[in-house]
Amino acid sequence: MWRRRVGRDTPQGLFVGLATVDVIQRVDELPRPNAKVTAMRQDVAGGGPALNAAATFAALGGVAVLAAPVGDGPLGHLIRDDLRRCAVELIDLASHGFEPPVSAITVDAHTGDRQIVSYDGSGYPDVVPTISADGFDVVLLDGHGPAAARSALTAAVAAGVPTVLDAGRWRPVFADLLPRATHVICSADFIAPEPISGPRTVAVSDGAGPIRYVTDGVAGTAPVPSVAVIDTLGAGDVLHGAFAAAIARGAAVPEALHSAAGHASDKCRHPGVREWLDTVRRTR
Repeated sequence: MWRRRVGRDTPQGLFVGLATVDVIQRVDELPRPNAKVTAMRQDVAGGGPALNAAATFAALGGVAVLAAPVGDGPLGHLIRDDLRRCAVELIDLASHGFEPPVSAITVDAHTGDRQIVSYDGSGYPDVVPTISADGFDVVLLDGHGPAAARSALTAAVAAGVPTVLDAGRWRPVFADLLPRATHVICSADFIAPEPISGPRTVAVSDGAGPIRYVTDGVAGTAPVPSVAVIDTLGAGDVLHGAFAAAIARGAAVPEALHSAAGHASDKCRHPGVREWLDTVRRTR
C-alpha cells in the first residue's frame, strides 16, 4: 500500500486508469487509402489519459502515483522506463501475462490534429487489487477499468479526497462514477444518457474554445489562450493533470481551470507530450 513520502507542502496525486504504448508518426500529409507516406518525426512513449495526467502532475511539482495494468512483458517494460523518466510511481494492476495496449497515432503537421487507432482499454483486468486513497490530496479517474475506477472512487469518498473524473466519452461505468465524483471535466463530445447530478463541479472543454463550468451552482468560463498549434495530442490529458495539481494545492475551481487551460494550450506548441514535459521541468 502506498504511503505519503514527503511533507504536506508537496501535493500527492493518485491516477487510476489506462496506460498504453503510443507510437506517434508526424506526417506532412495524411495517407490516402491504400497509400504510404514517410513520417517527418517518430516518437514512442507511454500514453493513455491517466498516465499522461500523472506525468503532468509530476512535472508540475507533485508526487504522482499511477494505478494501471502494465505487466512485465516487453511493452510493459517500455512503459515502466517512461514512468521512471517522468518520475511517476506505479501500482501495477496487471494480471499474469497482461500486455498493455498500443495506440497508433498520426499527427498532421499542418493542423496539429491527430488520428488514433488503439486497442484502448480492452483486456483491462476485471479483478484488481484493493486501491487505497489514504495519504493522497486528489484522485483522478479516466474511466478505463471499471473495477479499478469503482474501487478508487469508493476509497476516495471514504477518505474525503477530492476526485477528478476525465469524461472524454461515455462509458457505462460513468453511471456509477458521476454521482460520487467531486469534479468532472467532460469533452464537448461527451453525452450522458441522463443529466449529471452530484458533482460539485462540472466543466466542459471544447478544444480552443473557452471551458464552460458550473461549480457550487455558479456558472463561468475559463478562456483558453490562443497559441500557434503544432500538435494537439495529449492536450486534454495535460488539462486534467494540471487541474488535479491545482486542486491538490487547494486552488479554487476557476483558478484551477485557468491554470490548467494555460498549460494545455502551451502543450500544443510542442510535438507530443514528452517534449513539453521536459520544457516544464527545466523551467520549474
